[in-house]
Amino acid sequence: MEITSTAALFSGLGTIAIAWMLMRVVNWVWLKSKKLEKFLRQQGFSGNSYRLFHGDMKEITKQASTKAINISDSQVHNIVPCVLPFNHHINTIYGKKSFIWNGPIPNLTIADPKMIREIFFKNEIFQKHKTNSLVKWFVSGMVAYEGEQWFKVRKIASPAFHQHKLKDMFPSIYWSCNEMISKWKILVSNRNHLELDVWPDIQTLTADIISRTAFGSSYEDGMKIFELIKQQTKNWTDSMQFGFLPGWRFLPTALNRRMKSNYNETRALIKGIIHKKKKRQFNLEKQVIMMIYWVTKILQEALRLYSPASILTRTIYKETKLGEINLPPRILLSLPLVMVHHDHENWGDDADRFSEGVSKASKNNEVSFFPFGGCIGQNFALMEAKLALAMILQNFSFELSPAYVHAPTRGVTVQPQYGAQLI
Repeated sequence: MEITSTAALFSGLGTIAIAWMLMRVVNWVWLKSKKLEKFLRQQGFSGNSYRLFHGDMKEITKQASTKAINISDSQVHNIVPCVLPFNHHINTIYGKKSFIWNGPIPNLTIADPKMIREIFFKNEIFQKHKTNSLVKWFVSGMVAYEGEQWFKVRKIASPAFHQHKLKDMFPSIYWSCNEMISKWKILVSNRNHLELDVWPDIQTLTADIISRTAFGSSYEDGMKIFELIKQQTKNWTDSMQFGFLPGWRFLPTALNRRMKSNYNETRALIKGIIHKKKKRQFNLEKQVIMMIYWVTKILQEALRLYSPASILTRTIYKETKLGEINLPPRILLSLPLVMVHHDHENWGDDADRFSEGVSKASKNNEVSFFPFGGCIGQNFALMEAKLALAMILQNFSFELSPAYVHAPTRGVTVQPQYGAQLI
């Protein structure tokens, strides 16, 4: 009798436990999502109705490939459909106050420059997205840190990007640029012109400059790291369809094994580079320095049209207010920076808009320019680009090759999918 009663008790408890777990799953994949959808629509947002489990992920994956733009098209610089195809598709249908579904989690599009600045300033409320557990194998360090850890590491890193420190990096950047230009001179020396895909050389230049300025290391070590990052970017993109599932990164899939291996190899290379740090000095030509305060506004307009940081994502962990919008926790916010930079309401038609600086460039005289998404290395990247462009213009004239295919695509940064062929 007692054995039968005990068995019945355990059976009943097991049934209750299973029912409780099922309710938790149903709540996670359906009830919470539908409740949030209703709330967002009441706030004036529009989007597709939530579909069980995947949301919009299948459509996002389908539209990930980049289509070429006709170089003679009047809208040749409108890269939003190429770089953010699904976001553009949803924005076209539902307007600026729209949302998409990252699995069971709604993702709001925030394209108002004022709101974007507010999100950047209130980073204790609007935090970096952590739902994809595989992201730790793609990126680490300050870009992934939050709260007190982020403030501490940024405080340590900030002095390295002060103006006087950046000036000390000029010789190393000059040396890297000079090597690239010397290579091009040799290639073109016995002819009047040469067709060349400059994109691999620009990537090499970036890797070499970071290696020299940050670690003083050889180019080969830096290039290995950049190649691993490139592979890891593709791996991470491939993982997005399932990465939001709890515990997915612990499954021994081929993709997960590759991501973990690349992560460990990158860390080992960086540690090795730090141990081999050396210093270099080089005299920078005054003529190049003068040619640089001239290329600034050209670069700023190029960065507006082809923002390296195309989109950022933030997560809300507690109920808050953004502008006039009330937002609950468990919401994602997408900041489509490239959309903001292409918004005619912000920028108008003036091609010489940066002649009076960034603060007066947009129509409303408010800063709507976020090409690097608030990255601490922005001034370093601008200095690198100015010096490289000034030195190239000193030595070459160039034009776009007929072989060039205009197809900007989104990787770690916005980049040409099929290279950059110049004559």
